[in-house]
Amino acid sequence: MKRRGRPSTKILAGALFAYALLIVIAIIYIFPFLVQVATSFKTDAEAASNPLGLIPETWTTAAYERLFLNSDFPLWSMNSVIVTVAVTMGRVFFCSLAGYALARLHFRGRALVFAGLIAVMSVPSVVLLIPRFLVINQIGIYDSYAGMIVPLLVDAAGVFIMKNFFESIPVSVEEQARIDGAGTFRVFWSVVLPMARPALITIVILSFQGSWNELTHFIVASQATDLVTLTKGLASLSSGQLSQGTQYPIKLAAAALTIIPVAIVFFIFQKRIMNASAGAVKE
Repeated sequence: MKRRGRPSTKILAGALFAYALLIVIAIIYIFPFLVQVATSFKTDAEAASNPLGLIPETWTTAAYERLFLNSDFPLWSMNSVIVTVAVTMGRVFFCSLAGYALARLHFRGRALVFAGLIAVMSVPSVVLLIPRFLVINQIGIYDSYAGMIVPLLVDAAGVFIMKNFFESIPVSVEEQARIDGAGTFRVFWSVVLPMARPALITIVILSFQGSWNELTHFIVASQATDLVTLTKGLASLSSGQLSQGTQYPIKLAAAALTIIPVAIVFFIFQKRIMNASAGAVKE
């Protein structure tokens, strides 16, 4: 047998260059987040005089204390949690139902419905803001949780993802369940849906992130102060609601806290996606 030779100098140099480039890109990507967290622990004067410093000269939690004790940040957080949980659960259910119908049920106009779904995905969401406002106002759910939640319960991209995944599941699995007497919904709920766990987790991540970071819809769906979400609250802080001065620490503290739930959900479900994929194929 021939012994493998050592990697050539060119290959090692190329690998080192690639790693160095990735490290530089990672630093560029992470640096703004580090600045954000560091600035949230600075005083207002230090944040204005040394905005890019990563180590505060004087550590203080005044920005966080003001957020929780002297602002509506807890109310904004509660509203965001309510809307995000409701939208995420609704999207998982309705997108999976619609995706299964398009993938398995044969009905007149199915191709037309799917074409309309693709057309909706190609339309920028900002174009639909005024029609959405008119519909919400007309049916009487403006300035309510219903107006903030109902229009977001179904997402075209989510339906598209679920449809494609359901089509990858063998039809023979469903035929066996039907032979045993299961109806269409029973087959969907008890047989097909558990097999679609990777797609469902993807929908959960996308729905949670999308609804948690949503802003434009909440702007047109409500104007009541008791229905302000975190994104609207952060926008008001950035626009100068706090009074005069830059107030960088409190703005960046609020932004840093807003990131935490999305990061937690992403990392938790990312691990489950990997586990589901790893266990999907058995030898």
